[in-house]
Amino acid sequence: MGKETGFLELDRQERTSIPPEERLKTYKEFTVPFDDDTLRGQASRCMNCGIPYCHNGCPVNNIIPDWNHLVYEDDWKNALTVLHSTNNFPEFTGRICPAPCEAACTLNIVDQPVAIKAIECAIVDRGWEEGWIRPQLPKTQTGKSVAVIGSGPAGLACAQQLARAGHAVTVFEKNDRVGGLLRYGIPDFKMEKHLINRRAVQMEAEGVVFKTSAEVGVDVSFSALRENFDAIVMAGGAEEARRLDIPGAELPGVRLAMEFLTQQNKRNAGDDEVRAAPRGSLTATGKHVIVIGGGDTGSDCVGTSNRQGAKSVTQLEIMPKPPEKEDKATTWPHWPLKLRTSSSHEEGADRDWAVLTKRVVAENGTVTGLECVRVEWKDREMQEVEGSEFTLRADLILLAMGFTGPKKRGLLDRAGVALSERGNVHADEKGYAASEPGIFACGDMRRGQSLVVWAIREGRQCAAAVDEALMGHTDLPR
Repeated sequence: MGKETGFLELDRQERTSIPPEERLKTYKEFTVPFDDDTLRGQASRCMNCGIPYCHNGCPVNNIIPDWNHLVYEDDWKNALTVLHSTNNFPEFTGRICPAPCEAACTLNIVDQPVAIKAIECAIVDRGWEEGWIRPQLPKTQTGKSVAVIGSGPAGLACAQQLARAGHAVTVFEKNDRVGGLLRYGIPDFKMEKHLINRRAVQMEAEGVVFKTSAEVGVDVSFSALRENFDAIVMAGGAEEARRLDIPGAELPGVRLAMEFLTQQNKRNAGDDEVRAAPRGSLTATGKHVIVIGGGDTGSDCVGTSNRQGAKSVTQLEIMPKPPEKEDKATTWPHWPLKLRTSSSHEEGADRDWAVLTKRVVAENGTVTGLECVRVEWKDREMQEVEGSEFTLRADLILLAMGFTGPKKRGLLDRAGVALSERGNVHADEKGYAASEPGIFACGDMRRGQSLVVWAIREGRQCAAAVDEALMGHTDLPR
């Protein structure tokens, strides 16, 4: 390594942020990047550990020690080359990935892990600033055509890899803009959307054709794709939201998190209110908001609600409160169970754990509250705590309880592919081939709700599988 004693001499540093009272005024990103000297110092903490478990912790198997060393040596251009060799879109993962690589970092056993995510983000941002990131055109064209359904991270990664292999790639996106849940599920304050636009321009220069407002199975005939393309990749999301099955859940004041988040992202993109909210405007302004679900989507609802001017925000989770710190002796190098406080929580929210919702309270059809009860977990069994019932004031209840798989109506109904026991498209992780010939599946549509970094990995691997199926061999990395 560049500095063998770096991890002994320097502590981990976190990127700073614009204060909450300032950042709540906008929907812009608010993380302050490290300066170059700090980055070199943080990169120097990467140990010569022999077995870099960060490789295994990272779903795309980023070659982390190598680009840490190159950053320490101030060789940013080669660091970018190494980073791009495994990850098509590090500016996405450098902002919104939860960084399982850091949980797996060897230094994390007895100390704090290397600031991998911050360094990754700095490398790719530097690459764009310096003009090093340019279209990569194939040497030859194969004469084969591929339709990619879905332009989220899996579809984008798959499409870019296939285009670079020389195939004619067309991406079909049901929404009006490219990006899938990156575009309409991730708030702008976590990832601004010009980052997606910039990559789309690069991909178009590489030969990828984007067709938006084109939902396959609704606007576009699936049979037409079978006739006109040599292969089809199903790379849509797991968009079937888990519903709340309690009395009153059907009321207008109970809404899905993705509807709420999508509307605000559309407003931020410049859409007028009618276009942003064709089924009626949904805002938290002046309301007591309850978010059901303790994950990232729930956290995004908290941050968006506060920016919209909610009177109060409460986030509920059915599972018990995690410990403040993980037990590294039992969890390393795996993803640890510990209390995670996001930037949105820091901006203001009440959080409560081990809470089960029982009934939505309403007056004349308007939501006014939520009846709850506390629960205990014993041997993975949930039991209500007798006498613990309570009611929370609520004007708006947002459901952020996860997703059960891809939507069946439309595309999957028309495609006729076999589904797994969990309701995802059935395809293995080597060939990515669905049950029907010439059809492949990757990302959340194949594996279920997951991380952006897993979607990129699956898109890349699926591209290699498609290339091999079409050409008999492939030079694309897996």
